[in-house]
Amino acid sequence: MTQSIRSSNMSTANIIKKTVMHVAVLAVMSTAVIGCNRGIKPVVNDPVDLVQIAEPVTVLQPVFSADVGNKKASKKDPLALQVGYANGQMVTASRGGDLIGFDNAGERLWSVNVGDQITGGVTVDALSQTAIISTRGGQVMAFDSTTGAKRWQQQLSGSVLTPALVSNNRVILSANDGFLHGLSLQTGQSVWQFATQVPAISVRGSAAPTLLDSKTALLATADGRLHAVTVDSGLPQWSRRVGVGTGSSEVERMSDVDGTPIVDQNQLFAISYSGQLLGIDLASRQVLFVNELASLKSLAVNNQQVIATSLDGKVVAYDRSNGEMLWESDELAYRHLTNPVMIGDYIAVGDLEGVVHLFNPANGQIISRVQTKGALTNLQVQGSRLLTQSTSGQVAIWQLMR
Repeated sequence: MTQSIRSSNMSTANIIKKTVMHVAVLAVMSTAVIGCNRGIKPVVNDPVDLVQIAEPVTVLQPVFSADVGNKKASKKDPLALQVGYANGQMVTASRGGDLIGFDNAGERLWSVNVGDQITGGVTVDALSQTAIISTRGGQVMAFDSTTGAKRWQQQLSGSVLTPALVSNNRVILSANDGFLHGLSLQTGQSVWQFATQVPAISVRGSAAPTLLDSKTALLATADGRLHAVTVDSGLPQWSRRVGVGTGSSEVERMSDVDGTPIVDQNQLFAISYSGQLLGIDLASRQVLFVNELASLKSLAVNNQQVIATSLDGKVVAYDRSNGEMLWESDELAYRHLTNPVMIGDYIAVGDLEGVVHLFNPANGQIISRVQTKGALTNLQVQGSRLLTQSTSGQVAIWQLMR
């Protein structure tokens, strides 16, 4: 396969114009969409075959793996469950509604069934030793992460498809009906709600809430916006549009921001389904760059780069200060890539066959691979460990080799 280096210094207007036709095709690929597609037939591209690495380097060593549930995902059930991890303790969720706690050695500590399908995955708060999950029916539940004992549950107005954010004694969630919720960590009682616009049609999924700073939560929504609200009371601080969809149909105008925005070194990076990758300097509130790339996955950053995986399976690295493209790899085209993550000095990306690919960030070359069972939809990093959970229920941990 080939790699290319090209300039990405384009005006916002030109980017949006050139993205329209690209997005119109991508919008009807294999991604699940809420709403009616009015008879549009999906365009299906075969994933490229993997090319053997000439001189592979050992980067990750397996530590632990377990099957937490064999209820496989379907095209109508694209949920990407995530592992909760804190202080060496892991809590996992299965599609069948099982919540399972493991210790640092991988021994199963406890297991409970919550009575409904778990959506989005698990958040573990280390300080309070609380595991938070949400269900298909819109229930949010809190459990003791060491014993599995239920602490509380709360009914929301819609279901939640991503893990919660726990900060300052608040549990912050983004529901699929456009409402953002702030609950009490101790009791589960609703403290605040924040309503956002819900487009007529959108991609099924949402970005997880994240922290902008110690007092402010950042939430991305299906209408292509970022909202900054206070953690304690949900008061709006500012709002900015990221995704700009244009076209004659509702499908072409989809502008979801489903990848969780990245805040790092006083810079903010976000990417939309409609094809805009945005960098913002938080000190001046000025836009650093807007590039043409469409994705539903979170970004990764290191000291020099912001890295993205596109809808069509490209892995692209940009200069984080000005948005200049540094390299682009199409070796994993149409392999339904996960979000990229930084593990040590390497970029890791997972795919539909359970393969995790390790890239050299200097030149975009794949230098190593590890394999798990089932399609991967999300990668997580905790310190020097990489965590995965596949759609077939395989949970795995790898340790970075020093």
